[in-house]
Amino acid sequence: MFSAVNTIWVLLGAAMVFFMQAGFAMVETGFTRAKNAGNIIMKNLMDFCIGTPIFWIVGFGIMFGAGNGVFGWLDFFTRKEYSYILPNGVPFFAFLIFQTVFCATAATIVSGAMAERTKFVSYCIYSAVISLFVYPISGHWIWGGGWLSQLGFHDFAGSTAVHMVGGVAAVIGAKILGPRIGKYTKEGKSRAIPGHSLTLGALGVFILWFCWFGFNGCSTVAMDSDEAIVSASSIFVTTNMAAAVATCTTMLFTWVRYKKPDVSMTLNGSLAGLVAITAGCDLVSPVGAAIIGIVAGIAVVVVIEFVDKVLKIDDPVGAIGVHGCCGALGTILTGMFAVDGGLFYGGGVHMLAVQCLGVISVILWVVVTMTIVFCLIDKTIGLRVTEREEVEGLDSTEHGLVSAYADFMTPVMTGAAEVMGTASVDEAVPVQVKTSDTYTASDVKLTKIEILTKQAKFEALKNALNQIGVTGMTVTQVLGCGVQKGASEFYRGIPIDIQLLPKIQVEIVVAKVPVIDVINAAKKVLYTGHIGDGKIFVYHVENAIKVRTGEEGYDAMQGADE
Repeated sequence: MFSAVNTIWVLLGAAMVFFMQAGFAMVETGFTRAKNAGNIIMKNLMDFCIGTPIFWIVGFGIMFGAGNGVFGWLDFFTRKEYSYILPNGVPFFAFLIFQTVFCATAATIVSGAMAERTKFVSYCIYSAVISLFVYPISGHWIWGGGWLSQLGFHDFAGSTAVHMVGGVAAVIGAKILGPRIGKYTKEGKSRAIPGHSLTLGALGVFILWFCWFGFNGCSTVAMDSDEAIVSASSIFVTTNMAAAVATCTTMLFTWVRYKKPDVSMTLNGSLAGLVAITAGCDLVSPVGAAIIGIVAGIAVVVVIEFVDKVLKIDDPVGAIGVHGCCGALGTILTGMFAVDGGLFYGGGVHMLAVQCLGVISVILWVVVTMTIVFCLIDKTIGLRVTEREEVEGLDSTEHGLVSAYADFMTPVMTGAAEVMGTASVDEAVPVQVKTSDTYTASDVKLTKIEILTKQAKFEALKNALNQIGVTGMTVTQVLGCGVQKGASEFYRGIPIDIQLLPKIQVEIVVAKVPVIDVINAAKKVLYTGHIGDGKIFVYHVENAIKVRTGEEGYDAMQGADE
């Protein structure tokens, strides 16, 4: 007999875990540079779309087949009987899609660590291989009745089975691939390469946090009894507790360590807490979840720094620290804080020993297999793009995208003349001005004044210039620094050598208004006496031509009423 409530619960979980792909895509895109945004979105999309048929054709049978303790069975297109493994009241296809989305999650973790320099075709091959047998075999050990589950290894929703597998694969891939161009100096000092949008990164973390309630909570695969309802409710609480405490811990830890709370690292802290609690969310109390969150919140910072500065492995999004380290830590800590059988609850060392054995075994499996896979890819079709492609960006070189943010590009005006029409000067305006093939400046001197200042000072500057008769100006938002090289800042624990600060660049050309009046007005409103008040540059302008009328020099600078 099928249970409607259990089936709905499993399908809801499958939908929420699927939506984690969007969260991972936003985190990885936000923490990397804009020129690779389309490539990262494409990789996250293909992780799911490549993994789905492969897991259905081969992977599911390897993972859940009743073979032996190491390997399930080869069952192409899942045609054999799986009733012995199905949750109570849940049909086969509901369980299949539920497990498929977990497989895709393991695959997509690697994308962030290998971002910005991996060939797209090579990444697609990796994604197929991990879904084909790497994830299913270790998954069989843990969830498919394999030897680890027979020993009592506990990984409720995948700290090891999903996240650590992806995190360890990320270590191998990023190491073989090598760091991004410019990431390290010749002396080996790490350089910060900030991501282009913390907003996207934060959105991704919120999406993942939300979806994690399905990742962990719906892994009960039942809601048809009082016991199942209580269990799911408890899992929601422990999942949320670990994430929240880990976030606070990382914020405070970076505040002390870097003198300011690091935004991107704190976002990683949220994910670290979620990953760590996934193994034991059904067995630990809220107090245990909070302690796990504290450990994960500190560990993620230390490991990300260690990987970057000591191991010299370039991981743009921190996937190794978040998923690899915290997946292993969470699994081991379950052996300590599990209310039933944990070391700190009188259960002795047996459960802790089994948890450690499981973590070590899966690490060895993934290290060996993924080293072979990545080396084979590297030696055949190549793993890394060329230097030119990396510098130009993978969006244009791998996918033919001018930019993933096309609306922010200068539009191509091909065909604009046909749409708007063309006209000679005499036809377009009532003013009749004699034109010449040679440019002639008037006797009145034209001067361009360029002002660089803080964005907050723009309104005051504009009003002051208007009061002395300056009405025409060009305003641009720019990034820059003076001789002080900006303020000393850190990005993910790495000092940024030259901090480019947001500024306003105001350009005006005057003829009638005295230059000294413009300079004095600008100095009066911009001066604070502190570093960063700005600069004023004065240039001679040879000539100016008003396109509409053909007027030149002084006349071109005047309004229609003058």
